[in-house]
Amino acid sequence: MLTAKGRLEHERTDSGYRDFRRGRKQISSLHVRSETLGLQGRIDVLELDLLDEKGLDNLPSFGLKGIWSAYPVEFKHGQPKQSDCDRVQLCAQALCLEEMLGIAIPEAALFYQRIKRREEVTTDEGLRSKTVESALKLHELFQSGRTPPPVRDARCRACSLKSLCLPKKMGKPNRYKDILFKPQEAE
Repeated sequence: MLTAKGRLEHERTDSGYRDFRRGRKQISSLHVRSETLGLQGRIDVLELDLLDEKGLDNLPSFGLKGIWSAYPVEFKHGQPKQSDCDRVQLCAQALCLEEMLGIAIPEAALFYQRIKRREEVTTDEGLRSKTVESALKLHELFQSGRTPPPVRDARCRACSLKSLCLPKKMGKPNRYKDILFKPQEAE
């Protein structure tokens, strides 16, 4: 059920719409990749804001004149999590964009459907390091040829993929995700 609900909530962002109003351009479902990190993915929405229409064009690949800022926005079904998993995903998108476009992306946002608001995310050195480390661990896991066991928790009850994953038959509840994403430390 959660997977199906998430699909419905993502319909607009997955449509590939392009919108332009008052110096802001929005592009949805933008494919990104990083050769350095060995990652590829899709940004739900990329917001581009015109900073200086007379400056040297910094995003000619989008056919834009002037200097623009790029601001990725990732849509999530639920609410903010204790771990950094959503922030790491968003930072990976920002790092891919930086590599592709040759511009800095110091901030991005997570939009949580359940609470209907954005969480601003600064792509600082700490988050960037955690993202690079997670990408390396992901590649190590892939190269090992082992499929991690499913995480069995309360979300399984409403998951539309439960019949494929079979978390009860795969053993005890586990916290494999904690290997990649440790809970965010209090500041």
